[in-house]
Amino acid sequence: MTEITGDFETAIRESSKVLAVRGQVLPATLENVVLKAELVDGTIVYGESKISKSKQPIKRVFLDPVDIKTVPEAINAIVEADVVILGPGSLYTSIIPNLLVKDIATAIQKSKGIKIYICNAMTQPGETDHYTASDHIKAIINHAGNGLIDIAVANTETIPADILERYSEEGAEPVVSDLDNINDLGITPLGTKIIVKSKVIRHDTMKLARLVYSISKTHQFGSTFGWFFSKQIYRFFKGY
Repeated sequence: MTEITGDFETAIRESSKVLAVRGQVLPATLENVVLKAELVDGTIVYGESKISKSKQPIKRVFLDPVDIKTVPEAINAIVEADVVILGPGSLYTSIIPNLLVKDIATAIQKSKGIKIYICNAMTQPGETDHYTASDHIKAIINHAGNGLIDIAVANTETIPADILERYSEEGAEPVVSDLDNINDLGITPLGTKIIVKSKVIRHDTMKLARLVYSISKTHQFGSTFGWFFSKQIYRFFKGY
């Protein structure tokens, strides 16, 4: 689409029309940038597809060039948002890269909206092997700092053995919802049964939408009540 329209920004707008996207899609940057990863053995890997196929664990990801311009409309949208949602999605090749674009993480930190992280239900081979929910969050904090997440939603639904067997053949396993460890990070954990059990594991879109809406409306009552509500959520779901 970029080749047809002549530039990336126009391509996004036209693609949104073709796909009948409700809402607005904004890129973090319009500049050409390469995603790179440093593996634990010191190897540097270039590009999203190669990073996810790495045999060694990922130590960190970074952008080249580092200092790139942020799309102003994206910053404004974040600052004005009632809710900022991170995830679900590939941790190192989808979520964190956006937070590495200059001013994006800062805008989220300054946003007065409630910030919700939706943790993946399954690990991703090559990216998050054996990661728990808190490991996902720690990676975000290590790359982009604190203040990006108020509430973390993690799946507590048991996954059938036949589905687990199929995923294990690909090297994936359920993400452990270690709620206490999330709480220790200063983030309110919300463990809940949030997935659809079919041939593939996906979040239940309606359950997730209702949950986000409920959190959003509660947050609007005020920070004090919101804090109390968050703590009650944690206590209620802790042993769920």
